[in-house]
Amino acid sequence: MVSKPLLSVEEAEKALMGFPVRVQKEIVSLAGAHGRYLAEDVSSPIAVPEFDKSAMDGYAIIALDPAPTRKVIETIAAGTPPRLAVTPGHCARIMTGAMLPAGADRVVMRECTEETTGVMRIIAEDANANIRFRGEDIQPGQKVMAAGTRLRAAQVALLASLGLAEVPVARPPRVGVITTGSELTAPGSPLEPGRIYDSNSPALAAQLRETGAEPLALGGVADSAEATVAAIASALDACDVLILSGGVSAGDFDFVPAAMKQAGFHLHFEKIAVQPGMPTVFGSRGEKVAFGLPGNPVSTFVIFEVFIKPLLLRLLGHVHQPVLQPVELTTAFRRSRAERTAFLPVNAGDGRAELVSYHGSAHLHALSRANALLRIPAGVSAIAAGSIVHVRFL
Repeated sequence: MVSKPLLSVEEAEKALMGFPVRVQKEIVSLAGAHGRYLAEDVSSPIAVPEFDKSAMDGYAIIALDPAPTRKVIETIAAGTPPRLAVTPGHCARIMTGAMLPAGADRVVMRECTEETTGVMRIIAEDANANIRFRGEDIQPGQKVMAAGTRLRAAQVALLASLGLAEVPVARPPRVGVITTGSELTAPGSPLEPGRIYDSNSPALAAQLRETGAEPLALGGVADSAEATVAAIASALDACDVLILSGGVSAGDFDFVPAAMKQAGFHLHFEKIAVQPGMPTVFGSRGEKVAFGLPGNPVSTFVIFEVFIKPLLLRLLGHVHQPVLQPVELTTAFRRSRAERTAFLPVNAGDGRAELVSYHGSAHLHALSRANALLRIPAGVSAIAAGSIVHVRFL
């Protein structure tokens, strides 16, 4: 039997980017919008500033009025509209943020004036107009935020300043997580001989939350073809995306690819020329998608970061661009085989990157000490110390 050639990382990324997705929209209160992604462009219903306003505490005057002194006609506080128009020989005492009175076209800072018995005189030069004019920041109807924007504190503040109490956001995709393997034990339980703790379920849930998706812990499945098919079939009503970890390689108990097919999934690819994570499976059934990931925890983490995260962000209306930075590699890298693209954990900062001591795809301790991944292209077997490389921040 002739084995299929491995899909390159670039081909796998292209296949996932080309897979059609549909963003589900919902309306939420602004208080609940933090961390969510906009489902539609947002245009301003108002001008910002809403009216001509003073940028300083001072006096509103007519700029070309040559009068040496000016009579103070009123005090204008922020939030209180002016009652009188400013005319030659007169001024209005005005506070920061208060509406500019009719007739005035300049505000002189209080520090540049003196006032005696209701008469103001300018005693120091102040060349600035000290006025924020209506609409100088934002015009009514102007687009201020694009669909796919993640609403962080600054974005929430802007939406609030526009008077928006509700916003249209993308509904987080519901992502079911199933771990396979009779050797797995839930953290907190006694560990019997020959078994290991399940780290993939908590790790994937954390990665999903960081991405903005909703994780659904669907439990573990023993090494059984029938149980794996049943678990996949029962999960589909609850989730938009399904992730299975383990059971995707070529061992006697690796049932996931066949189980996905039996559950009605079309498999778009089953192996990628990537290290770690070669036996990665991607399939679809209608709008539902499923991934089968290797059970080794570093493989699961890397495959999620490189391949699954961009797809989930497209379901949120956001086109993902990983943060890449050129840095100097402080130590030499060498490998004996270079057929696959490799992603290695590194610590990067201050323009330099250091390879983390790494013993393979089960070495979670190394991953926990890294803040970025170094991508080694297929065909590259060595990188000299001092070379400039690009790292992908996690």
